[in-house]
Amino acid sequence: MLKKLLGGLFGSGGDASGSTATAEPVEYHGYQIISEPAEQGGQFRVSGWIRKPGADGETLEHRFERSDLVPGREACDDLMVRKAQIYIDQVGDEMFEPR
Repeated sequence: MLKKLLGGLFGSGGDASGSTATAEPVEYHGYQIISEPAEQGGQFRVSGWIRKPGADGETLEHRFERSDLVPGREACDDLMVRKAQIYIDQVGDEMFEPR
């Protein structure tokens, strides 16, 4: 019990973190969209990664998190891809610039 509680607080301890497996990448205009929703109270939070190969061979990566909660994993993956596509169209490579 204590291990699970501490794991949830500090991001370790297996399923206590609430994260689920990543979905297969979806290609979009040279970017890869990878859904990696977090399970929260029986629902799934829209989150994942947007990646793109950089000019120097290094992979550029942006963590994509939204507040949306969806009751099913498949619906969450679909929503993640749609929202990421809109974000890519609006922001493009600027998402990889330091804040």
